[in-house]
This record gives sequence, structure tokens and C-alpha cells, in this order.
Amino acid sequence: MSAFKSDFLRILSERGFVHQMSDESGLDKLFATETVSAYIGFDPTAPSLHAGGLIQIMMLYWMQQTGHRPIALMGGGTGMVGDPSFKDEARKLMTTDTIQSNIDSIKKVFSNYLTFGEGPCDALMVNNADWLRPLNYLEFLRDVGQHFSVNRMLSFDSVKLRLDREHSLSFLEFNYMILQAYDFVELSKRYGVRLQMGGSDQWGNIVNGIDLGHRMNTPQLYALTSPLLTTASGAKMGKSLNGAVWLNADMLSAYDFWQYWRNTEDADVERFLKLYTALPLDEVARLGKLGGSEINDAKKVLATEVTAMLHGREAAEQAAETARKTFEEGAFADTLPTVEIAQDELQAGIGLLALFVTAGLAGSNGEARRHVQGGAVRLNDTPVSDERRMVTTADLTADGVLKLSLGKKKHILVRPA
Repeated sequence: MSAFKSDFLRILSERGFVHQMSDESGLDKLFATETVSAYIGFDPTAPSLHAGGLIQIMMLYWMQQTGHRPIALMGGGTGMVGDPSFKDEARKLMTTDTIQSNIDSIKKVFSNYLTFGEGPCDALMVNNADWLRPLNYLEFLRDVGQHFSVNRMLSFDSVKLRLDREHSLSFLEFNYMILQAYDFVELSKRYGVRLQMGGSDQWGNIVNGIDLGHRMNTPQLYALTSPLLTTASGAKMGKSLNGAVWLNADMLSAYDFWQYWRNTEDADVERFLKLYTALPLDEVARLGKLGGSEINDAKKVLATEVTAMLHGREAAEQAAETARKTFEEGAFADTLPTVEIAQDELQAGIGLLALFVTAGLAGSNGEARRHVQGGAVRLNDTPVSDERRMVTTADLTADGVLKLSLGKKKHILVRPA
């Protein structure tokens, strides 16, 4: 890739964010000579984004750090349809109340990465429901729909994949790419947006918006996509054995978030340091060269830096210290994730399997049983092989807690309430 003159594109290129770009030289010149407004859209399909969306948030972060204006677009309107891109079936339709509730919850994360305000480089958060929900359908078809070729829409990979697998694609979903393209045009008119960014699966939708802008007389618009990331072993980013790695603290603790990054595969450490932290690249290169057991030090830096950006430095360092005490000293750290159980229930006795389910370390008694049979279960750091074991107040430690462990890296404290 060519050497970029603009700080923004140079940083994105050096750190591995760039997959595809429309008109490299034109976009580079724009960023080198103007304060650029660019946006990324986020679907409010849950109350929180997960770690798979962090690469997009970091792209907005670097925009602002290099003197440009990032815009986070909440899909309050498009969320009523659902993005069909590379999905085998339609998303479950959500009510407007659910969508708004999810947006309100998702918003909490962005202020950790972006500075919002009224200045030329201050970030904006906007909702496409503001212009999509009031649309008059007949006027929209006449003024916007006329610019779309069904033949071309059918040629997009996101549509072809669904049809080739003979899975239904509803007319509602088919409209999504028109709405997303219209978002680009509307944001250009309202906020002077020139660039849309997104994951590589959004390339066709973004190019659609550029084409629509050309037909509706906007200034030249641009596209930039990031690679869709998987781990070195092929696992999807943002997913763990226990489900999604949520960004909202009320859905995943800072400690568990730290642990997710601490467990990064060796081959991914340098790449993730580039993408998910703001560490200087010479420091990233130094950490990336560590081998043997020293790679664990680099993983701890990765976990702490990523967690600090999301949850704050204090929470990140506390998570690191909790892990150190737990794994290196074998101590019961007070800051381990904690669940409560009724005192009378514990006095009467609760089955070990049910307790692991209650603590969130297993999804069912059957799963917990398999963990016991596999030798992965400990109670107060003592291995348990009896799947019928009952746990009572007699098992409480001197600190008045129970420590449940699954393998070497998952620990939960249970406190009677």
C-alpha cells in the first residue's frame, strides 16, 4: 500500500485497519487538507456491543486523535428492518421501545473512547430514525428508489449468499441496502460527511451509498473498510466459550473482560496490540518480539491497555492485580466476580452442579457434570470428583465465601446473602 500523507490513513494502514478503500489518493488528499467528518453505523440488536465491534470504535478513536470528526450512527431506523448481510435468516424484529432501550445502553461505551461536543473535531452520535421514520414511502420510492437497479442489488455477495443457499430473503430485508445508502446521503447533507467506514462485509452497501450520492448530487463520497477479524485459530472475535464478550460493564465485568484479552493466542498478540490499544508502534513491536513465557507479559499489557480504554485505568489495574493474586499467589481476591446465594438455601445444601449453573460457570447441570468428570472443577481450590457433592455453609472459607473454579482461569466467589 502506498505511503499516505494524512496522519489518519497512515496510522490506520500501519496498525492494520485497512481492508479496502475507494480512491486512495483522493481520500488521502481530503484527510491531509481538510477536517473530515466520517461515520460508522451500529445496529442496536442488543443492549451492548461486543468485542467484535471494538475495531470500528477504534477507527473512530483514531479519527478524533488525528484532528477529524467521528460520527457514531445509531440504527434506530434501520434496526426496525435488520441488516441481512451474510446472514442465513432474518433477524428477529424488535419493537421501537426495545431499539431505543438498546441505543440508550450502547451509548455508555462511546464516551470512553470519544470526546463529544460542539467543536469541529468533537464526536457526534446521531440516530437514523430521525430521518427514516418520517419518510413518506411513495416519495421515497420516487426520489430514491429510482436510482437502484434490482439486477445490481441481486449481484451483491450479501444477497447472493442467502439466495444461493435457498434461504428466504424478505422484501423488508431487501430494502435495508437502500436505507443504508440513503443514510450516507442524508449524513452528507446534514453534517458534511464524506466517508463511511465499516467491516469488509459492508463494502457493497457503502459503495451503494457512494453511487446514490453521485446521483443525488452530494460531494464525492468515499468508502473504507476494515478486515473481518478472527483469532489465529479461526474463532470469531468477540465470542468466548461463555458467549459474547460484551462491552457494557453491567453485562460483563472488567475482570472478565481483562481475562478475555489475557487469554489471547500467542500469534495474535502483536496484531491485537496494534488494533485495540493506543500504544506506540515501537513498543508494540518490542512486545511482539517476546517469546517463551515472556509472551505472557505482553498478553497482560494487552489485557490491561484494552481494559483501561473501556473501563478506565483503575478498573484495569484492579483486574490485573486480582488475576495476579488469584493465579500467582493462589489467594482469594476480593475483586473476583461474585454471586450471591440465599443463606437458608446454602444451609439446607445445594448440589454442586446446580451451584455451578447459578454461578454462570456452566449452562446446565449436564455441562457442569461433564466438567466434573473431566477434572476441571474445584471448590475452594480443592478438586471435586463427586458430581453428587452437596455444598453447605460448612464449606464456607474463613472469609465466609465459596470459591468455585473451572479449569485454571475461571473463578467465581459465592457469598451467602
